[in-house]
Amino acid sequence: MAGGRVVHPTLKGPSLIKEIAMAIVVGLSAAGLWKAEHWNQQRKARAFYDMLDRGEISVVAEEEA
Repeated sequence: MAGGRVVHPTLKGPSLIKEIAMAIVVGLSAAGLWKAEHWNQQRKARAFYDMLDRGEISVVAEEEA
């Protein structure tokens, strides 16, 4: 019983250039999300202090009679 020859693909290792490119993309994406969150927090703090300076809000609790 002579069967047909099965061609097996040769396994290659990971591509160094592809790995570096993927790491850069993932790193820049994570840094962008981190920075966007930082800007959002900064905007909230700035709005709070602006309202506090204008007297629209107060950090002192009102007393009840």
